Amino acid sequence: MRFTLIAALAALVAGPVLADQTTGTVHSWTPATHTLVLTDKTVWTLPADLVVPVDLATGDRIDIAFQWKGDDGLGAIQSVARVAPADAAAKRSGI
Repeated sequence: MRFTLIAALAALVAGPVLADQTTGTVHSWTPATHTLVLTDKTVWTLPADLVVPVDLATGDRIDIAFQWKGDDGLGAIQSVARVAPADAAAKRSGI
């Protein structure tokens, strides 16, 4: 019982790290500075070791997965992936 209470209190004190995701359209991508700007004017500075689609270009729809640290703000950016347009998915499935 005592151990469970201590573990629960430790989890509360450590603060939650929440996984989150956003989708947007690329306005610009500058590989030299690892800077990604979406059309909604949000600016993401990506880690140098993050794998980004090689041919990422203006107009591409992307998903960004990241960790949110609550009141401490943005944690680690986990991935950037291109989202296939709905019409491309329909063509592949033969619809």
